[in-house]
Amino acid sequence: MPPAAKLPAASQVEVAVDFDSSIQSLSALDAAAYRLIGTATCQVDRAGDRYVCRLVSAQKGAVLSSDELKERFLHLVADENLRARVADKTEGVRNVILALAFGALAANKNDAG
Repeated sequence: MPPAAKLPAASQVEVAVDFDSSIQSLSALDAAAYRLIGTATCQVDRAGDRYVCRLVSAQKGAVLSSDELKERFLHLVADENLRARVADKTEGVRNVILALAFGALAANKNDAG
């Protein structure tokens, strides 16, 4: 029986994406990088007034092109920015809902006990 042929390793795709640090939050970049786990690694460095995100595709599965990887990361960053804006705008309402919910739980506990 002939030896098994080795498949060539998929080449890694590397791309750098930079952001103005006065506009883009580091927390959104970190969250977007976390959501890329399994697809790529992301190293975020500060270079002057810029954040430079170095993306390297994972070796597993289908490898995205550099443009696809960059586009996916930019979509995730935009999503994280939107989540942060919605959280900021709804914080007051969310706190009232939580206060009412926990207040009702405390009242029920006092009535039962």
